Amino acid sequence: MTRSILIVIPTLNEARTIDGVLTALAQDLPRDATTTFVVADGGSTDGTADRVAARPGVQLLRNPKRIQSAAVNLAAATHGRDADVLIRCDAHAVYPPGFVRQLVEALDRTGADAVVVPMDSVGHNCLQRATAWVSDTPVGSGGSAHRGGRRSGFVDHGHHAAFRMASFRRAGGYDETFTHNEDAELDCRQRALGAKVWLDADIRLEYHPRDTLRGLWKQYAGYGRGRSRTVRRHPGSMRARQLAVPLHVALSVVAVLLAAWVPWLMLWPAAYAALLAAASVGLAVKHRSACGLLAGPSAFVMHTAWAMGFFDGMLSLREQPWRPEAATPLWDSAPVGASHD
Repeated sequence: MTRSILIVIPTLNEARTIDGVLTALAQDLPRDATTTFVVADGGSTDGTADRVAARPGVQLLRNPKRIQSAAVNLAAATHGRDADVLIRCDAHAVYPPGFVRQLVEALDRTGADAVVVPMDSVGHNCLQRATAWVSDTPVGSGGSAHRGGRRSGFVDHGHHAAFRMASFRRAGGYDETFTHNEDAELDCRQRALGAKVWLDADIRLEYHPRDTLRGLWKQYAGYGRGRSRTVRRHPGSMRARQLAVPLHVALSVVAVLLAAWVPWLMLWPAAYAALLAAASVGLAVKHRSACGLLAGPSAFVMHTAWAMGFFDGMLSLREQPWRPEAATPLWDSAPVGASHD
């Protein structure tokens, strides 16, 4: 029986990259499957939608809610009712030939309900390169398996790539109230319902970090804010490496405030500064580039922004714990109409 694969790419002003992404994903597709490409556009103003509409064989779907979680859900409900596999891709990533085929093979080989992959960060300007280099180290990511990891296995979370559509639908798809961390939150629901998530370290993609410190701060503050919701909706989901970030920032603030009375408390932020300096020098030497000296400032922004976003979310957002019995399928058996091009 021929398998049906739905490939979804959310976009918002991705005219510079969307053609390359679509071309790369279309290479070396599974031979025993039909594939449907859907670009769910959140209202681009740079010509992204026009470029997609001009490509034969690609469906353009208008995403009025703009965010990625809504884009994937809408595409699945509109074009994926009969699909066996859902593949989510990003318009700002670089994909190797055979990416889709390898994901489907991994689903078959492992029996997993979802396959996640590592991201190898790369950059064009100096700050991007430094951010990429430090992101794939324990200093930048705390040893996260999907940040440059090399070991395959079943995991709690990773960079989303492929789902069995039945599992995605049963879990309810992405929560569209999440602008960040929607992937980790969905993984929690899937695992609570008995699904298994496989990290395949042999299927890799390249990811371009933000190219300014301001953009990096905004991104990671959003990540931290989103994680604050996930950890309360799914108690016990926060790992030690994630807890270490807000704990470190809190201890550093306390140390600075009490330094006049307890000077030795400054040893903590001093040790952190030394760690960042050592990482910067080490990466500069390893890559033979002075750009590596920006690794410390990048890591500082990522850590601090994530922690501040986490604290902000904990104080300003309300969240109730989720229970498996509350799971609602993304759609029922009745067809649901949607406007698309």
